[in-house]
Amino acid sequence: MKLVRSEHVDGTAVITLADTRRRNAISLQLADQFTAVLAAAQADPAVRAIVITGEEPAFCAGADREALRQADEATLRRIYEVFVRVRDCPLPTVAAVNGPAVGAGFNLALACDVRLAGHSAVFDSRFLSIPIHPGGGHTWMLARLVGPQASAAMTLFGEAVGGARAAEIGLAWRCVPDAELVQASVGFCRAVAAAPARLVREIKETLRVAPGLAGHGTASEYELGRQVASVGRPEYRERVGGTR
Repeated sequence: MKLVRSEHVDGTAVITLADTRRRNAISLQLADQFTAVLAAAQADPAVRAIVITGEEPAFCAGADREALRQADEATLRRIYEVFVRVRDCPLPTVAAVNGPAVGAGFNLALACDVRLAGHSAVFDSRFLSIPIHPGGGHTWMLARLVGPQASAAMTLFGEAVGGARAAEIGLAWRCVPDAELVQASVGFCRAVAAAPARLVREIKETLRVAPGLAGHGTASEYELGRQVASVGRPEYRERVGGTR
C-alpha cells in the first residue's frame, strides 16, 4: 500500500503522508516509505526544496498504535528516523501543517526549517496523556523555537496550540487558510528554487553551525570563508557583472 506520495511543483518536492485510515500516523511501513521517498527527492537535481504535508484530515497523528504497543528501543528508533532524516536533510524543508500534528507528528513538523500552519492546524505534544516520556529530541527542538515557558506549557502541562496561536509564539512562520496551505508553502520556496543549489545548501549548513560558534567574530570569519568562495563562482559574476 502506498502510504507516502510525492510530486514535483516548480522545483519543490511536495511529500504527502497518505495513510488516512490512521490519520497519517507513523507506522513502521510508513516510516520506511517516507525515508525512501525523501532520499529520492534529495537525490533529484531538479528538486531544490521540500514541502511535507498530510492528507486530510491530519498532518500526522503521531506514532501508530501498533508501533506504540511494541515500543522497544529498536521500534522507537525506526519511528525517529522519519524526522531525523528531515532534520538532517541538506535541502530547505517546509512543514505545511494541516490539522493535528501530534507527538511524533509534531516532531516531524519541528524537524523542518519552517512551518506554515493552516487554520485547522493543532500542535499537540500529548506525550503526557499516553503516558510516555517525550522522545526524538522533542523538548530540545520545541524549546529552541518557543522558549522554556511555552515548551513547558505544551509538553509538561499538555497545552495544545492552534495555527493562529502557533504563528503568534513563533512555532509557525504564518497561518493561512487550509485551502491555500500547500500552494502557499510551494510559493514560499520560490526564492530557494531559483537560487544556485550549492549556495542554498551552504546557507542551510551555516544556519545549523552558527548557534554553536563562539561569538560574532568567529561567526564572521566562518561566513567570510564561504562568502569569498561564493563570489568566485560564475553565477555570482553573471549576476553582478565583471570578471576576476
